Amino acid sequence: MSSLLCALAVFAAAMFTAVSGKQVVTGMYGDTITVPCNNGNNKPSDLIFTKWKYLNEDNTSGDLLVKQAQKEEAKIIATNGYKDRISITPNSSLLIRDAALLDEKIFICIVVSLVNLNEYPVEVAVYKRPSAPEIKNKASQLENGKLTLLGECVSADANPPSEIVWLKNNKPLLTDNRTIIINSSIKKDPSTSLSTSISRLQYMAGKEDTTSKFTCVARHVTGPDQHTAPENFSIHYPTEKMSLQFLSLVPIKEGDNVTLRCQADGNPPPTRFNFDLKGEKHTESGRDMMLAAVNRNHSGEYKCSLASNDKMVATATLNVTYLDLSLSPTGDVNKNVGESLEVKMKKSSSSEPTVSWTKDNEKLDKLPDFSTLTYSHAGFYVCQVSVLGIKRSASFRLVVQGSPVIKSLKKHRSANGKNKVLVCEAEGSPEPDVHWSVNGTHDEKTYKDGKAIYKLTVVPSMNLTVTCQVSNTLGYDSRVINVSSLIDEEQKAKPDKSEDSDDKAKVIVAVVVGLLVVAALVGIIYWLYMRRRQGSWKTGEKEAGTSEESKKLEENNHRT
Repeated sequence: MSSLLCALAVFAAAMFTAVSGKQVVTGMYGDTITVPCNNGNNKPSDLIFTKWKYLNEDNTSGDLLVKQAQKEEAKIIATNGYKDRISITPNSSLLIRDAALLDEKIFICIVVSLVNLNEYPVEVAVYKRPSAPEIKNKASQLENGKLTLLGECVSADANPPSEIVWLKNNKPLLTDNRTIIINSSIKKDPSTSLSTSISRLQYMAGKEDTTSKFTCVARHVTGPDQHTAPENFSIHYPTEKMSLQFLSLVPIKEGDNVTLRCQADGNPPPTRFNFDLKGEKHTESGRDMMLAAVNRNHSGEYKCSLASNDKMVATATLNVTYLDLSLSPTGDVNKNVGESLEVKMKKSSSSEPTVSWTKDNEKLDKLPDFSTLTYSHAGFYVCQVSVLGIKRSASFRLVVQGSPVIKSLKKHRSANGKNKVLVCEAEGSPEPDVHWSVNGTHDEKTYKDGKAIYKLTVVPSMNLTVTCQVSNTLGYDSRVINVSSLIDEEQKAKPDKSEDSDDKAKVIVAVVVGLLVVAALVGIIYWLYMRRRQGSWKTGEKEAGTSEESKKLEENNHRT
């Protein structure tokens, strides 16, 4: 009993001891707060009891509970709102359920033992995360160059109060007291003591803010920032620039539908426009006006203006592409070989066109000279003229006519040498028909540009006279050729023995005649020699010779 009295005396003295060295504990609004007693190290061996109490800001206090060391249950002695919200843990920590802002105070844990009394003060802070921020009282539109209230950002029911930041295109806006003015305030709920932060943004918008995104951000100690959805505001400003466009595929061709669009940069955009169509004026309730099936006469300058302000004018020039083509002659043209043909091509276009000619689908560098027509001039001619986006074409088919004329009639042996091939070449149009006076084993023909080649393969068993006759609706022509028998040609090709013997006799006769000629020449030479000697005797030289010399001369003559 004496020990208990001693402890109570010590406790009474402690009531006047100043509280120092506080620990701070943070709890979330509505949750259970755990307030530790000396961080759980509060059970001395001679512990008598543990007591919790609180101290208000005005230094008033109140008891909460007492826990005897020898008892398991604590005694709740609080009589106010804490009565049903507090309890104690085995390590003497105080539990406060349904935390509210009224719990932001100092709680004191008193540990009483036989020889000592200790107090452990703990300051409790209650945090409340604000609700998602909202932008209220938003402006329906902003005035260009005019300071306008954009809106109020509200971040409600927080503790401590949240901080509000305005962003434009994700960059913070700072007050400059000229184009940006931000006023912030805080309201506290009298029943919950929770704070609501309000920030009012006044902003001077420009036309460039048409695409700007404004965001309000609530920042709080409880963790990540909360953003409102980006807001886009219509910027009101009068029309300063206008433009006129032609909505159509380029180039604009005759027959196209063309829409004229008048555009103005004002906001809200104008809804009525005046259109000046080359002196003809129309008023439209929209920005578009259509010209149906334009032609070359629609080319020229067009204007549009605001119905409310005819001094705001835009102009544009319409260029309609066109192309005309005429060709003479056209269709089928029949001419006789040797005649002339005059071709006339006329064109009219919005710009210099490209001209090309083809004959039978093959490109020509230029149109042929038709002053003297030949069969090669015949064909299908197409003239094509084009400018941007437009093509025109015209054509004629030239037929060159003439009665057939055979140019040559030839013969030759076939490659195997067993046949004769007759070749008859002719010119004429329409294509001539051919008629041979004999039948052949193979008949073929080709015809191009008025030239025909007819071939007939025959096996003549006797000498023949063959006629090639060609004809068309304008006339005919024919030519003959002699064709010898293949048998006769083969016999003539064999060598003749009698002819060989005759040739040998002729050679012998030639040799004999040659020898006689040589002998005659020697006799003449000898006669001349003798005459020369006789002449020398007459000049007084010794003429008489010996008998032996005479004999030698006679022998020499005889030998000769």
